Formats: sequence, C-alpha cells, structure tokens
Amino acid sequence: AMDFTVAEGPDIEDDFHNFTALNIPPEHPARQMHDTFYFPEKASGERNLLRTHTSPVQIRVMQSAAPPHRIIIPGRTYRCDSDQTHTPMFHQIEGLVIDRTAHMGHLRGVLTEFCRAFFEVESLKMRFRPSYFPFTEPSAEVDIGCDRRGGEMKIGAGEDWLEILGCGMVHPKVLKHCGLDPEEWQGFAWGMGIDRIAMLKYGIP
Repeated sequence: AMDFTVAEGPDIEDDFHNFTALNIPPEHPARQMHDTFYFPEKASGERNLLRTHTSPVQIRVMQSAAPPHRIIIPGRTYRCDSDQTHTPMFHQIEGLVIDRTAHMGHLRGVLTEFCRAFFEVESLKMRFRPSYFPFTEPSAEVDIGCDRRGGEMKIGAGEDWLEILGCGMVHPKVLKHCGLDPEEWQGFAWGMGIDRIAMLKYGIP
C-alpha cells in the first residue's frame, strides 16, 4: 500500500554480503561459530554461510540497480540458537528506502502506519528508543504499548511496553560498500521477526 516492491536473495551467502558490507567488523561476535552456520572452508580460505539476517539482500539490490530504492525483503534466516524461545531457522522481513531526502521522520511515519494496520489498533502507542546496530546510525528500537495483566497480552492498551523491531538510518559506510555516495544518497531500514509479530497479533504464547 506504500509502494514497496518485494526483493529476494539467496539463503547461502558470502562473508562480504552478510557481514563486511553491513559494517560488521571482523571481531564482532555475530561472526563467531556459535552464532553462524558456516560451510567448509574453500581452497581460498573463504567460507560461505547460511545468512543470519535478510540484510544481504539490501546490499545486493543497492549494488545491482541505481537508486532510489523502496523495497521489503521477506525470507528465511539461520542462526546457531536453539532454546524455548529461539529456533535455528526463522523468518524476517526488512524494509529499505534509499533516496536523496529520506530522514528519521519518514521512517517513523512508515513504521507507525504499518503497526497500526498490522495490529489493527488505530491509537497504538509507540516509542522509539536509541539503540545500536553496526549498519545504521542513528539506530533505534521500537516498542508498542501493551497490557500484560491477567496473564494475557493485549496490544494497544495498558502501561507496559514491548519491543518489536530495530531500525535506523543506513550507515554511510554501508552506502560506500554499495558504491553510493553518502553525500548524495541516504536512507532508512528496519527489520523484524515475522514469526514473533504473528504470535503477538494472534495471542500465541
């Protein structure tokens, strides 16, 4: 409804698209074996991996076509993480806007309209908290208002808060990795777990 097009990419990725291009440094814990499913090492010393987020598709889109961009990216993602609230394969959806005038106000507007439509709550309380992600600056996490009284979760009422997604302005280093001049182009991005927000909407514990 907001004129986004769907973009997709491979589940098997390389280090550049999954980490380096997204400003994730070599020493970052996300690269470690306990977080990432790596394939056997190649003769060159490089190893492919199962993508840990859908963000590599953002990189591929920015590298393959000239801006402006306005895309959403649904897909499977993989992490070595398995307990009562995590599964090794889960689903994410991300959004990316790149143009010459995008700013945090536009990001807030897009996410506010999405959350109101998705949760079907017209007066949904939302707040944006400062956060940190290597690929965005400034970065924020988004909370929605909820009520946990009586052992049930009610979206849009009460005095409690629930974090649902991360977002921010695309880091200039990410733009440079994609061959874009950060003096000319800017944009914003966000990502969330599809499984998680579906469980919240339909009251699945």
